[in-house]
Amino acid sequence: MDSTEGISHTGFHAGSSPAKDETRAAAEAAWRRVRIMSATLLPPLPHAEPVAAPAARLALKSDGTSRGLLDGAWWPRSRDLLSELPALTDVLDPLWGRITRIAVNPEHWPVIPRRIPVDGHIVKVGWFTPEIDPHKLLLLSYGADRWDLLVIPPETGAESAARLMAAASEYDGPPLTASALIASEEARHGVSAAGQPLDPDEAWEYEGGASAVVVAVPQQTGPPGRAGRLIIGM
Repeated sequence: MDSTEGISHTGFHAGSSPAKDETRAAAEAAWRRVRIMSATLLPPLPHAEPVAAPAARLALKSDGTSRGLLDGAWWPRSRDLLSELPALTDVLDPLWGRITRIAVNPEHWPVIPRRIPVDGHIVKVGWFTPEIDPHKLLLLSYGADRWDLLVIPPETGAESAARLMAAASEYDGPPLTASALIASEEARHGVSAAGQPLDPDEAWEYEGGASAVVVAVPQQTGPPGRAGRLIIGM
């Protein structure tokens, strides 16, 4: 065997032929390109910021006001108690004590769950007819106190809702039932409180656009030294 054959034989067993070296280099280059493309095409997903829930829209009689037939008014955004009640109890629990039970008339509530989870506890739900006004929500707190709220139909226009909230929460407001207040609004202004189409600005707020970034803070209204009302989340 000559020297040339010896060198060729040794190179074959060592795996150092030019063809294999080129193949290995090409494979490594392709792998590097895949890694670079992966880093470029699949960036880390951005961190999702939590979206604040819309604040409850309420007008309440302040402490010291004669109770009368109503303690205020609530303007929910829908007839879904499961989604609407948590925002309401978030406001009322610190003011009135933990709300433990509510009762409604089923006429305007398509689904009435027996229990609704809210922040830190469960609220039991009951329905009665004809004992409860169809436009009223009855609430009971941990201390067995009771409050009655006018429920303004969710689709009510902003102007009608403001008038109804004022009437239900005024310290010297008329001693009317919830349904009587709704009927009075319709009779005095010639339109159905629940039948007015919303303009674009009202529709945006009704769907939670404004209230999603507004913190509900009670504000005292009325003459100094006299009982007024608390307006929350308007």
